[in-house]
Amino acid sequence: MSQTLLPPSIASNPQNRVRATLWLLLIVNAFNFVDRQIVNILAEPIKNDLGLSDTQIGLMTGLAFALVYTILGIPIARWADNPKSNRVGIVAGSLAIWSGMTVLCGLAMNFWQLLLARIGVGVGEAGCTPASHSLIGDTVPPEKRGSAIAFFGLGIPIGSLMGMVIGGVLADTVGWRIAFMVAGVPGILLALVLWFAVKEPRKAGTVAEAAARLKASQAVRRSSIMETLQEVLTSKVFIFATLGASFVAFLGYGKGVWNGIFLIRSHGLELWQVGVFYGVGSGIGGILGTWLGGWTSDKFGVDKPAHYMLAPAVAMLLTVPILLIGYIGPVWVAIPMLTLSAALSGVYYAPTFGCVQLLISPASRAVAVSLMLFTLNLIGLGLGPLLFGILSDVLAPMAGAESVRWSLYVAGVMGVIPAALYWLASRNIRRELAEKAARDAALT
Repeated sequence: MSQTLLPPSIASNPQNRVRATLWLLLIVNAFNFVDRQIVNILAEPIKNDLGLSDTQIGLMTGLAFALVYTILGIPIARWADNPKSNRVGIVAGSLAIWSGMTVLCGLAMNFWQLLLARIGVGVGEAGCTPASHSLIGDTVPPEKRGSAIAFFGLGIPIGSLMGMVIGGVLADTVGWRIAFMVAGVPGILLALVLWFAVKEPRKAGTVAEAAARLKASQAVRRSSIMETLQEVLTSKVFIFATLGASFVAFLGYGKGVWNGIFLIRSHGLELWQVGVFYGVGSGIGGILGTWLGGWTSDKFGVDKPAHYMLAPAVAMLLTVPILLIGYIGPVWVAIPMLTLSAALSGVYYAPTFGCVQLLISPASRAVAVSLMLFTLNLIGLGLGPLLFGILSDVLAPMAGAESVRWSLYVAGVMGVIPAALYWLASRNIRRELAEKAARDAALT
């Protein structure tokens, strides 16, 4: 049996081991988003220090990172689906890489050096989510996967909150360079803890049991990339949910960069105030929304599968008036409305990735998640910050210092797009689940 750093009382109890694994993966995901999102709160001091335009800020925070992240995600996910792979090692190695590259962001002396360091962060983070979702799928029973994925997804708002607070406070006290370094170093240490503390489920138990599982998995023909593509592209639910999540991410990442800048330019807040008030508010809102998405999936989606997709549809439709009120009103209205919007935007996570566990065969799940992330991050992370930055520059001659506010008006109205896409997904999910159950029964 492989060694682990977990206490004997946990290591010997399967349920406790599952809990410990989920907690560690949650912390890893939180570090993922600390290092991904801290650049948002640091964007304004970086812009002033390095003399960047809003378009360069959008490129550095979004597209350059997303291109590498999405392209590498598919082969890494394919590696994670291989029965011989060690998914714990994939996640731990990825964590060490992106944390080290975050440290290097603090050493950048110009735009190109910072851009390359951000690309390096994307290289590392490409290995986190597909392998983690695959681990969760093999660790948690089907009726609990929605909640388990939502629990893992809590790392997004928790990490974003930590990134905003740490970045905002440290940027005002010791500078943006030190903020990057403080965010990156702990992740390198956590990678070592994960490697030694968690066992790959494929290798758990005695050597003989692990060998038997490996032999059984190798006896099943592995799906090719083309077969996986065919499986996911014939699912209307997968397509509509992926596009819906992509537009949620497009708006979320875009607003994530520019909301803070909006509060600085239009309302005169200081960095630490943005980090504390907006960062904490949106982080807590995101935590509640992500939990709510997982709870509704397990509570209502089992009996009425349409509810898996209707929850994010309703939530995103509600964000439209809420955001417009927030962007129009004074700062004491803006921050509560942005917090409420963050909560509603977080509802999508568990239903979206949970549908992969429900509709896609186990041998293709990591690749399916990576394909979803490919679209989500290319459209969302890649284009959201960049296009709203371009729009701000285009509107600047007319709107002046309020150009960011006007670009965010556009972002608010666009919430109807993901709402419509999730509604379309809800109309197909019951039929596809019934078809999958029939196929599985025939194979059995």
